[in-house]
Amino acid sequence: MKNKTFLELISLEKPILADGAMGTVLHERGVSFDSCFDELNLTDPRVVGDVHREYIEAGAQIILTNTFGANAYKLGKHGLAEHLKEINTAGVELARRTVLASFKDVLIAGDVGPLGVRLAPFGRVLPEEAQRIFSEQVKALLDAEVDLLIFETMTDLYEIREAIQAVKALSPDIPIVASMTFTRDDRTLLGDNPRKVAKDLISFGADVIGINCSGGPNQIQRILKEMRHTLPDGKFWVKPNAGWPEQMGGRIFYPASADYFGEYARSFWKAGANVIGGCCGTTPEHIAAMRKSLDSTQTMKPNGITIQSPDFPDEEIAQVKPTRLSQKLSKKKFVIAVEMDPPRGLSMHKLLAGASLMADAGADVIDVADSPMARMRMSPWAVCSLIQRKAKIETVLHFPTRGRNLLRVQGDLLAAHALNVRNIFVVMGDPTSIGDYPDAMDDFDLAPSGLVKLIKQGFNTGVDHSGTDIGQPTSFFAGCALNLTAPDPQRELNVLRRKIKGGADFVLTQPIYSMEPLDAFKSLFEDTYGPFPIPILVGILPLVSDRHAAFLEQEVPGIHIPETIHEHMRSAGADGAVEGIRIATDLISELKNRAQGIYLMPAFNRFDYAAEIIETCKDS
Repeated sequence: MKNKTFLELISLEKPILADGAMGTVLHERGVSFDSCFDELNLTDPRVVGDVHREYIEAGAQIILTNTFGANAYKLGKHGLAEHLKEINTAGVELARRTVLASFKDVLIAGDVGPLGVRLAPFGRVLPEEAQRIFSEQVKALLDAEVDLLIFETMTDLYEIREAIQAVKALSPDIPIVASMTFTRDDRTLLGDNPRKVAKDLISFGADVIGINCSGGPNQIQRILKEMRHTLPDGKFWVKPNAGWPEQMGGRIFYPASADYFGEYARSFWKAGANVIGGCCGTTPEHIAAMRKSLDSTQTMKPNGITIQSPDFPDEEIAQVKPTRLSQKLSKKKFVIAVEMDPPRGLSMHKLLAGASLMADAGADVIDVADSPMARMRMSPWAVCSLIQRKAKIETVLHFPTRGRNLLRVQGDLLAAHALNVRNIFVVMGDPTSIGDYPDAMDDFDLAPSGLVKLIKQGFNTGVDHSGTDIGQPTSFFAGCALNLTAPDPQRELNVLRRKIKGGADFVLTQPIYSMEPLDAFKSLFEDTYGPFPIPILVGILPLVSDRHAAFLEQEVPGIHIPETIHEHMRSAGADGAVEGIRIATDLISELKNRAQGIYLMPAFNRFDYAAEIIETCKDS
């Protein structure tokens, strides 16, 4: 490490370890949060020096000066603005003396925090004034000869741009780390997503992109992965908090232990971090655990061949992790989906009981319809969210285009994703003329094929219908409808082709009662376009009586029941439901070699019948 610059060090094959929190440790040693930590460089240098020394002994290769709040605005609140140069200079000299006394090669980073005021257009401070204030502190740190500058815990891209420009005007060659902090929704306080932050920081002139403070290691790693996906060749600095702070008995506690940070040290490097350290709540113990973890691992660069270590937490970006339905279909597993209707009123008890029964029986996913037969019911994304949380089974949200303009379509999609409902079944929907409110608006801006395209080629790439950035990509898994007995098969084929080209991931069909409609349509598709490209879940609607079969045949468009089935149901008499279950299970047995799943629609909410069918299928 000796004589190597910061930028040379972060290009080596091992990650560089930075220090942990300064304020947390000072507070533990009796310094009030109401006091000026930066003034301690002058009034109590021993306590600051002890913190630096302990971090160096723990294995830190970079220590940050105790100057986080040493700008004119923040020092002015303590009546110390005229001592700005003196405090910053003392901070660097104190760090340097500690490094020299350690006889170790440790770099000194001049630490600069946010100004503590809002810049225009969100506040009254003009950009040029902010740059002037940053210049005062930066010049003091540069004159004291820091090895690099770190702007940390920044929330405003406008502000950090002025900070970087202040450095470029004074010393273009000094390495700059620009580090932002994020809220619980993985955005900055002003709403910028990690992809935008990464791109902007590099365009402003930062050498290293930083993520600090925010939540614990889990969140920081998630953001790191998204940034590295955006800038695969970038250099990254991470210093997470020790989890989200908790207040107990008037004191603030951070839950993440030193051992937990030790595990994440290797995981951060695997995810592409070049510098790793700790922020609020971390102590020399956390840094020592990270040092031990890194030293015990034979590590190669993230784009190298291997990392010879046990598997440690390596969560995917939450928003892009595949749904369980997606994973099962991609693994060619036979999937069982069960349809449920939302309640007409507020009570969810019966529906949740049914969903729990389906989950216990072995269903893979619950499909929640949206205003079936155009009748007023609870909004389905709320039902999906409740089922997922209380019945612990994934859902598919039915999403009709009818009755929704572009504003509502996109707002409803965002609402669903925010509730972690990410399997979407796109359908036209029933006309309002047949339902509770026949005079209600029935217009729509998008056909189902257009909505599939909006979801897969728009929202899932991070933009809305107009091309405007929505902050981060969604991760919807989108299905579409198919009528296997359509009166115009060629038209149905062409419509399905448009949906598949738009990005549809799977198909749900209307109910069938023989293999003929499925075989005929698949042959038509394959003769025209080649092998069927996406999974098909075939509709199964168990019959309960001969009258039920007659109703479906005569009054429900798209359903054809062979005469042999009618005969079976008539012969069954009072045992019609038993016969309907037998017919359904026989159909499913035949489907296992022709489709990748079933879309089970329990008639009259007879989920006990559905459970029997599912259990029989699972056993066969």
